[in-house]
Amino acid sequence: MTESDTRTTHFGFRSVPEGEKAGMVHGVFTRVANKYDVMNDVMSVGIHRLWKDAMMDWLAPRPGQRLLDVAGGTGDIAFRFLKRAPGATATVLDMTESMLIEGQKRAEAENLADSLDWIVGDAMALPFEANTFDTYTISFGIRNVTRIPDALAEAYRVLKPGGRLMVLEFSQLPNPAMQWAYDRYSFNVIPVMGQIVANDRDSYQYLVESIRKFPDQDSFATMIRAAGFDQVKYRNLTMGVAALHSGWKI
Repeated sequence: MTESDTRTTHFGFRSVPEGEKAGMVHGVFTRVANKYDVMNDVMSVGIHRLWKDAMMDWLAPRPGQRLLDVAGGTGDIAFRFLKRAPGATATVLDMTESMLIEGQKRAEAENLADSLDWIVGDAMALPFEANTFDTYTISFGIRNVTRIPDALAEAYRVLKPGGRLMVLEFSQLPNPAMQWAYDRYSFNVIPVMGQIVANDRDSYQYLVESIRKFPDQDSFATMIRAAGFDQVKYRNLTMGVAALHSGWKI
């Protein structure tokens, strides 16, 4: 019996052996891959696009930079990055091959093919040498990682000195009444949407639960600092429904 068989973690509100979570998450995203982009628009009423644009505004991509987008799925972040940074390159890494396949079907992927790589891989054990990338991004993915500190440590390892981490993730609203209202929407509406649009209520029930299990803004910022990053800051989006976290490898 391995250590990951005896340690537990959360899969939504369920407690599961650590060694099983990655496979369960893989199953979720395999099932929803062909409806993932549509569901993002439905769930957020398109606001996720504004959040991703805000991410790019703060990140300020520069020509010639090398991006690693982890849990990059269908390529939303990589496409935005490359359009703002002539001569840059992007590697999209995701543990779910079917998500990457959906990304490669998009028109942007064909237009940017010379600047893009698509790789199946694990955020906790990146298949890259140290000091390789200028920028590391992960968007709505880190809450699904089994051991978040391990993923942050890997982000630090593969970034060049002077490189930047940026995380976009659902977060917590500072006002309890607003959080209550948001929870009512999340738990009562999103799984139903998942059933109607993707014919998969259970996967979207998990995704909603995973949001509530993710650390609040200050707690997550502390985790980023613990991984070695400096100048760690965050910005709330839509009053804290989501948040951007930034850190630098100095």
